[in-house]
Amino acid sequence: MQQRTAASGSRAFKDLGVGAAPRRPLRVRLSRWVKGGGLWAIVFGAPLVIVFAYFAWGPIVSGVVLSLQKTNFLTTTWVGWSNFEFVLTDPVLPKAVANTIAFTSISLLIGAPLPLALAVVMAELRRRKGLFSALAYLPVVIPPVVGILLWKVMYLPGEEGLFNSILGSIGLGPFAWLNSEQMVIPSMVVASTWAGAGTAVIIYLAALGGVRPELYEAAELDGAGVWRRIWHVTLPQIRGVVLILLLLQIIGTLQVFNEPKLLTGGGPNNASITVLMMIYQYGFVNSNYGAAAALSVLLALALALISVAYQFATRRWSDND
Repeated sequence: MQQRTAASGSRAFKDLGVGAAPRRPLRVRLSRWVKGGGLWAIVFGAPLVIVFAYFAWGPIVSGVVLSLQKTNFLTTTWVGWSNFEFVLTDPVLPKAVANTIAFTSISLLIGAPLPLALAVVMAELRRRKGLFSALAYLPVVIPPVVGILLWKVMYLPGEEGLFNSILGSIGLGPFAWLNSEQMVIPSMVVASTWAGAGTAVIIYLAALGGVRPELYEAAELDGAGVWRRIWHVTLPQIRGVVLILLLLQIIGTLQVFNEPKLLTGGGPNNASITVLMMIYQYGFVNSNYGAAAALSVLLALALALISVAYQFATRRWSDND
């Protein structure tokens, strides 16, 4: 009771301004803020904020506005939600969404564990680690268009295709690869994984270099083999990097465009068309910029929701770092 009385008395004194430090005049506080470098911070920081807002947030706002318009960039009319209704009733959209999800799922099954496994193996190597790292990163420095066209040649359906010629020597094939509705998505995933795995390998190698050697020494003293060291030491130590790269891979594969565009053009029979290809066709083939912007906004919202859900789902593992 005495404590409650004392606390209420203290609040009463504060309300009356009794015991509080006297508040300095605004002119004095402004002068101290200027002398403390606050004005120069705004002078130097404002251009950066303005440039970032113009180039980063400006296109996003313009895209949202464009999704509510019908325009040919000479005449513009507001159409409200018509572009969204047009996009959501497009009969090709369910096929594009299903193909995009299939591409992302197979990419996660293949492309997520492969770079990590390669990085762990390279980290265990005693010699020529730099050479193998350079070889792993080599596909990344090849221009994407060139790399995809090379894969297109290797995927040729006849005996002139590299893969069919190799498999034909052991009595297999020929396979249709990109001309098969069942094989086109996995074939694109292989090409995409080849092109992008090198970057993940380099990042994993950098993360593995930060793992303290004494942890491995302690595990060896406890009799841990290679797999137990990887499972109980390596993976927990680089868990944060793994989670971030996994999120980036999900976002990147949901925006796949180069492979279906250059390898198949969305065929056969729309078996490889993706959401980003539909945006391209709306905007640059049909000149329906409002529909392209509307589908872009829907894709951005979907990616944002997936990212938030991923953060919540993996928060427990991230907090344990």
